[in-house]
Amino acid sequence: GVTPIINAAGTATRLGGPLMADETVQAMAEAARECVSMDQLQAAASKLIAGITGAEAGYVTAGAASALTLATAACICGLDLGKMERLPHTDGMPNEVIIPREHRSGYDHAIRAAGARLVEVGMNEQVAGAGARRTEAWEIEAAFGENTVAVAYCVTAGSQPPLEEVIALCRQRGVPVIVDAAAELPPVSNLRKFIALGADLVAFSGGKAIRGPQSTGILIGRRDHIMSAALQHLDLDEHWRTWDPPPSLIDRDRIPGLPRHGLGRGFKVAREEIVALLVALRSFSEGRHVEDMPRLTRHLEMIVDAMDGLDHVSTRRSTPPAEEGYPILEIRIDERKLGRSAFDVCRQLKRGSPPVYVAEGGLALGVLVINPMNLDDRRLHQLIDRLKDVLKPHSQTENSALR
Repeated sequence: GVTPIINAAGTATRLGGPLMADETVQAMAEAARECVSMDQLQAAASKLIAGITGAEAGYVTAGAASALTLATAACICGLDLGKMERLPHTDGMPNEVIIPREHRSGYDHAIRAAGARLVEVGMNEQVAGAGARRTEAWEIEAAFGENTVAVAYCVTAGSQPPLEEVIALCRQRGVPVIVDAAAELPPVSNLRKFIALGADLVAFSGGKAIRGPQSTGILIGRRDHIMSAALQHLDLDEHWRTWDPPPSLIDRDRIPGLPRHGLGRGFKVAREEIVALLVALRSFSEGRHVEDMPRLTRHLEMIVDAMDGLDHVSTRRSTPPAEEGYPILEIRIDERKLGRSAFDVCRQLKRGSPPVYVAEGGLALGVLVINPMNLDDRRLHQLIDRLKDVLKPHSQTENSALR
């Protein structure tokens, strides 16, 4: 009884993320018909992911947020099974994760969920209009102490201080760097970039640009850290004498026994999700999404043409190189002429038939943002019809309703 929507917002989790390709859906269905040993499947996934990303190892997680939690748990515990048993209670053990204040967001719940205590450095001076400087590397170094287990870095195009500087000073102190790169795809080159720079652990979303199942993520990094993450995630309700994990994922000789269900046990990933993600990742890494960019650009051009004649509407397209990102359309509304705010328009789009959801980051500025990645021909024409109807001046809309 739930009505399908027109998702013109892109990869938003609240809308179920992007549509999966037919080959991904088919792989998911095929995997659902067979049972496998999950540690063997994760070991196979690790090998494929490592080959694509250049990391020592990889792991499929329940989204990028759970990848951050598992990464943090790995940095806190290492291969200490006693510490794994105690999480998320970390009293009496090193548990501090240094993070630039301007990198904080609601997503750092994922780091704190492992029992970490965040140590903020730097100031939001530019946001506050109180200065010209961003966080600098020396501020991170000054926060190092005996309880430091990691530095968390949320990477974007404009993140400061430069990741290279952070990695260099962390290497000197033997402190791992956890990089949150959840939405930093495309370009495909970012799959390898942060590991190549020396990051110890990197989290990507599997359900955004990769277009895998929305509930998946990828954690890549050093083999010891991935082993710790696996030990705290997998169902290990087996007997030590019968347990024979793939040594490429878990080196049995390095631990004294089997931990109980770990902190990550609630982040279960199904076999069909793992297989589907790997198919989607391979497709993305080969650049097949780039082939779709001309069609998506034409879709935005058709929306722009449909807005012609509405003097209270202006449009602006952003078209990055095809391998670097998706084209985006901004529809700017003259709210005084229209007689309604962008918030009102957005609400009307959501409440109509079919419901239309746009990206809402520009609403306060009177802007609707359209991401075309989920639009086929049918959905495109439905979107255009809804936009034209909702963006009519009030009098026209009322007369239409009376008729």
